[in-house]
Amino acid sequence: MSGTDLKNKTLIKEGPIIILCEPQLGQNIGMVARAMANFGLFELRLVNPRDGWPNEYATKAASGAIHVIEEVTVHETLDDAIADLKFVLATTARPRDMIKTVRGPQEAATNLRHRFKQGQKTGILFGRERWGLNNDEIAMADEIVTFPVNPAFASLNIAQATLLMSYEWMKTAEINPVDEVFGEDEEPQADKGQLVGLMDHLEKSLDEAGYFYPPARRTIMAQTVRNIFTHMKLKEQEVQTLRGVVAALERRWQHRKKDNK
Repeated sequence: MSGTDLKNKTLIKEGPIIILCEPQLGQNIGMVARAMANFGLFELRLVNPRDGWPNEYATKAASGAIHVIEEVTVHETLDDAIADLKFVLATTARPRDMIKTVRGPQEAATNLRHRFKQGQKTGILFGRERWGLNNDEIAMADEIVTFPVNPAFASLNIAQATLLMSYEWMKTAEINPVDEVFGEDEEPQADKGQLVGLMDHLEKSLDEAGYFYPPARRTIMAQTVRNIFTHMKLKEQEVQTLRGVVAALERRWQHRKKDNK
């Protein structure tokens, strides 16, 4: 698909709000915005960003996700950032001494999609680059989401964590985004008559080349060849191309026979 076709696609803007608690580097905020845009999320809230807002480094790192950057809102407290939300997930890789439901990213995204369909406004909370969320912040969340990572190296940066959750969110969509980008396969599958024509042509050529040997096994060998092409589910253009290939090999074989005379 051409770049022009991609530009004409409708920009997906939906889903849970991403909340970054005291993010430090503008580059990380920008990479979070880019990850969100890749998978259809668009609303980003910052709680006390260290270097203030707006941030030129965030804009550069967003790599075109300007619609996310331009709509960023800044909040002095986490309470303010989540005040209008019905349900909040907190991301953490460390066990906490509190009773909360803990889900993996796929299950958590499915739950978010269910709430989205019900009209609930939801959010996913991410902590600081260096040490994540504190217990007071996690206490404000309804549930915890954690990632199946190497226990000895469990730390993810906020852009990676956002990317993983955004990807899982997109996977729960009813319309496959892959089909939206690449489109359904419009090339018609060859009908049986075209396929039989190809196989007859190929068998004739193989007979002339002496492929079916010994003669007693010709029927089984021919059935095997036909079965291969049946399994391939060839398109019309592919059948035409293969017939052209067989014809080219036939011409080469005929030239060799002439040269040997």
